[in-house]
Amino acid sequence: MIGFGINGGLEAGKRFIENTELLSHLANIGDAKSLVIHPASTTHQQLTKEEQETTGVTEDFIRLSIGLEDVEDIIADIDQALSKSGHS
Repeated sequence: MIGFGINGGLEAGKRFIENTELLSHLANIGDAKSLVIHPASTTHQQLTKEEQETTGVTEDFIRLSIGLEDVEDIIADIDQALSKSGHS
């Protein structure tokens, strides 16, 4: 699993997720396919901002679980989703 922050915070994170094509938007881990999630707007949305930050979740945080797809395809999907989110 890998995580990163995206410039633009909550809205940019949502746009990034909406624009992935190869990566699946699921909260599972350990799957054979690559997964992507924006915890602040999904798994941790019921928490206050302070509670989210205590758990390491910020509005700009994107979490990836890399699966068995070709690495070049994964990189291309991340790149195009970043471009469409307005923050490449």
